[in-house]
Amino acid sequence: MLTESPSWLIFAPMIDPRQMPSPDAPAEALAAVVALRRYADALERKAVNAAVKQGWSWSDIAQALGVSKQAAHKRLAGSVTDEDS
Repeated sequence: MLTESPSWLIFAPMIDPRQMPSPDAPAEALAAVVALRRYADALERKAVNAAVKQGWSWSDIAQALGVSKQAAHKRLAGSVTDEDS
């Protein structure tokens, strides 16, 4: 179930330092941080939902996220649905 592949590297081309908000424009930079967090949270919920559907245990999910089983379950159990996403 768990792999060590660096699949997150697919996002590397999306991160163009020339297009990142300047730290001299804090409102724009902070808005970008908020948008990235929302995107990451949505991706995490969908990935956890898929993992549960594929039979992953909360221990597997926690290990993949780098948190304790209890922390993963407490934070994410409510995001698991019966719907196909």
